[in-house]
Amino acid sequence: MNYAKMSEQELQKEYSAVKASYATAKEQKLCLDMSRGKPGEEQLEISLHMLDIVNSASSCKTQSGADCRNYGLLQGLPSCRELFAKMLQVEPSMVMVGGNSSLNLMFDAVSTLMTKPVKQGLKPWGEVANRKFLCPVPGYDRHFSITEYFGFEMICIPMTETGPDMDLIEKLIAEDEDIKGIWCVPKYSNPQGITYSDETVRRFAALKPAAEDFRIFWDDAYCVHDVNDDGDKLLSLYDECKKTGSEDIAIYFASTSKVTFPGSGVAAMAASPLNMEFFVKRFTNQTIGYDKINMLRHMLFFAATAEESDECKNAADKIYCGLIRHMGKHKEILKPRFNVVINALQEQLADTGTIEWRNPNGGYFVSVNVTPGTAKRVVALCKEAGLVLTGAGATFPLGADPADSNIRIAPTYPSVEELKSAMEVFCVCVKLAALEKLCS
Repeated sequence: MNYAKMSEQELQKEYSAVKASYATAKEQKLCLDMSRGKPGEEQLEISLHMLDIVNSASSCKTQSGADCRNYGLLQGLPSCRELFAKMLQVEPSMVMVGGNSSLNLMFDAVSTLMTKPVKQGLKPWGEVANRKFLCPVPGYDRHFSITEYFGFEMICIPMTETGPDMDLIEKLIAEDEDIKGIWCVPKYSNPQGITYSDETVRRFAALKPAAEDFRIFWDDAYCVHDVNDDGDKLLSLYDECKKTGSEDIAIYFASTSKVTFPGSGVAAMAASPLNMEFFVKRFTNQTIGYDKINMLRHMLFFAATAEESDECKNAADKIYCGLIRHMGKHKEILKPRFNVVINALQEQLADTGTIEWRNPNGGYFVSVNVTPGTAKRVVALCKEAGLVLTGAGATFPLGADPADSNIRIAPTYPSVEELKSAMEVFCVCVKLAALEKLCS
């Protein structure tokens, strides 16, 4: 029954029952950390063959004869650039393949823009006293930590079912040249799992910012991470930018961190010729080259994973087909976990009126909004019962959720049975926190 419709006597009775359930939950002595979206052991196991696929001097050579053990190829192996071009829906010439972390590439991109102007006649961002960045919320905490580190004022942009509030974005950037960028996770956004609509993508491509050096940080982290068979489709921002002549406005990022091994994946960024020339000048002084052996073993692994089909007409297509087939294995592992979360929310909380959520088709999280003013309390109750969640407020800049409502659930790391126990605890804590507020 909806708690808001209960009489005071009914609420007190429910409160006593839920308190008893919480005491029982604590007696289970659960010890589970779900604070980050980490792949589980089953996911790591399906990439093990990659560890021994490069095992001789001959296997370190690319098809063109380049030796991956040596210096060279600052922008990465051609085959790896082609793969990321397919993932990001851009041209291979636009791609630079880096180390294992797309977050690192994003940090370096902001750092470069802080210290050097992207065009003559402009100031580096670091010389803009009132620099600002747009932050769709709820969003990815590590995005916000980058702009916090570099001293940006962060402006929250509400998310809608079709992406960030574009009316607000268009208004703000047209009026204020101190707004230098926006964070975007366009497919299966972190944490809500929203994919930007075609109209939203087209409006991003058509933006008219007051700042000539305004940049969209298009972090397509979950571009191949479907959980359901009917996965979402994301329109190519680059294709739309070509139509509007705004190719310079966006910088694209992706990685294999949640495809193969999180600590040993491959990351890439892509940008227009103007932007890429600007960034390469920095990276030329920063590194002689990234780990090409790691790039190569990824390419060999995906090629070996592919099945013969009409779609795999050449080497580049075969590698991409192998990637998609590999992601099908991830889907088989993750779908039951997402189902556990959604089923628990539906069966245990939907009728109480204490929670709202959306069912994502992919990505890595389930985002919930609990009774306003109780998210921190829910997280604290869970921790006391042995379940560690992402901190309440982490999905907002500076950790400040004005409604104290949003919580990010990361269902990927635990086993299915552990997750069932965790959701039992979580649901009890959501009800208890809501009843404490109603009965106070």
